[in-house]
Amino acid sequence: MAVAVNLVVPLKRLTAAKSRLAERAGSGELRSALALAMAMDTVAAALATPAVRRVLVAAADPTELGALRELGAEVVFDGGESGLNAGLRHVARQVRAEDPDCVVGALQADLPALRPDDLAAAIAASGARRAFCADRAGTGTTLLLSAPAGELDPHFGPGSARAHTESGAAPVELTVPTLRADVDTPDDLAHVQLLGVGEHTRAALQTRARAC
Repeated sequence: MAVAVNLVVPLKRLTAAKSRLAERAGSGELRSALALAMAMDTVAAALATPAVRRVLVAAADPTELGALRELGAEVVFDGGESGLNAGLRHVARQVRAEDPDCVVGALQADLPALRPDDLAAAIAASGARRAFCADRAGTGTTLLLSAPAGELDPHFGPGSARAHTESGAAPVELTVPTLRADVDTPDDLAHVQLLGVGEHTRAALQTRARAC
């Protein structure tokens, strides 16, 4: 069964993003630029995935994300809710109200090596069930999909892979390395560079290298 997904990509304020990359990414300004660049590469890959109908960036401050809007994403307010899960639920309710029978997905914004074929494979493997893709450590979650007309019910945060399993989501049992490679630490950043990051992240890293 073919599945068309409306993906929600949550993104916190850029000034607060990726604090654990301070040593590798440099100043706060450079770190913010890197966080935006990674989100741009993530969104670009999602938009290039045939199974994805819409990409909505759930933002605390939509005004700072014009670059994502220029790529073709819909940048929407996350409702001012406290925490990533509350913001996702807020936007998912809006999407569901507009399209009651659709599949709603949540995709992390820090997947700069993401390739459309990996995302498409994971969506197809969901089999129109509520499903999730764990990160490469196997403890976090990079992608969560609802069933058609079903609740997203996000449980992102520490131990989210286990929480999503316990809440009834089926794990995606595929390799899909670029979908599992989120970036939280300097080691993660080194890993995605080995996989091959997108053009925006590559440019941001080059800017950081020149600043050092």
